[in-house]
Amino acid sequence: MNYIQIAIDGPAGAGKSTIAKLIAKNLDYIYIDTGAMYRAITLKAMNLDIDLHDERLFDFVKETKFEFIDGLLVMDGINVSHEIRETRVSNHVSLVSSYFSVRSDLVKMQQHMAEKHNVVMDGRDIGYKVLPDAEFKFFLTATITKRAERRHLDNLERKIASDIFNIEIEIERRDYLDTTRRHSPLKAADDAIIIDTSDLNIEQVVMIITQRVREEE
Repeated sequence: MNYIQIAIDGPAGAGKSTIAKLIAKNLDYIYIDTGAMYRAITLKAMNLDIDLHDERLFDFVKETKFEFIDGLLVMDGINVSHEIRETRVSNHVSLVSSYFSVRSDLVKMQQHMAEKHNVVMDGRDIGYKVLPDAEFKFFLTATITKRAERRHLDNLERKIASDIFNIEIEIERRDYLDTTRRHSPLKAADDAIIIDTSDLNIEQVVMIITQRVREEE
């Protein structure tokens, strides 16, 4: 059986996760949040109290188990969906996700997941690296101001301490790190459909992508 793959890429705060989750629900696909997996590895490294600047200490990634259950990320049997959104994790995930060994191990896991289900997968290198043969590829973007505003409101909803000024600075920093890193930098696949979500609400973007997929299924 051939399973359908939908790749959604974009920078921090572009609304990828929320939109991808809703599309997966609409189409009854499995939602795989790859960014959450990198956040979870960052959290695990911090809990292990290892030096985050030493890539050699990340061998534990190979032994880490992930499951997505009803939109929640379970790592090694523990639901980490809330903890991975904390500021302390956000501030270090770009560093951890820049490591070739970490990316290599997680990409293999992500590709294995996509072999067994119809999936909607979001991240920063899905369309050209993780799922280069995906039937549908979208790249979501938005202004830094709009992305910071969204992240701030999301933090408040999750009851996470938040400062919109600092979030904007952090998003600018993450954009730079993500687009200039050596391994699998953030970029749109050549055949991706680019959608600027700055002036669109979540429902509008979900409708645009869902209709496009249903037209060609």
